[in-house]
Amino acid sequence: MIRPHRSHPLWFAFLLHRISGLGLALFLPVHFYMLSLAITAPERLDRLLRFTDLTIVKLAEFGLVFLLAVHLFGGLRLMALEFLPWSPHQKTMASMAVALAFMVSTSFFLKAI
Repeated sequence: MIRPHRSHPLWFAFLLHRISGLGLALFLPVHFYMLSLAITAPERLDRLLRFTDLTIVKLAEFGLVFLLAVHLFGGLRLMALEFLPWSPHQKTMASMAVALAFMVSTSFFLKAI
């Protein structure tokens, strides 16, 4: 049985914010490894950067930027919850956060292609 609060749209906004944070945390070691290649093995970094020209990698970058944007805008929404008075428009703010994240990641993807 699903608890009533878990069917609320703002609970899904919380869940999306939490999942995006976990996805970004899983990406960080890969990011730091690539940064270390720039210092220790530039030729391996060049090969890896050529690999990023593949379409599947561009799609993965789209997903990564979407996670980053969802986490950013979702965090801003949570900060607004903390510091601003409660309003009935919280669902609107949550959907605007997802829409802005999708817009940012889509524009990044279209520029990358």
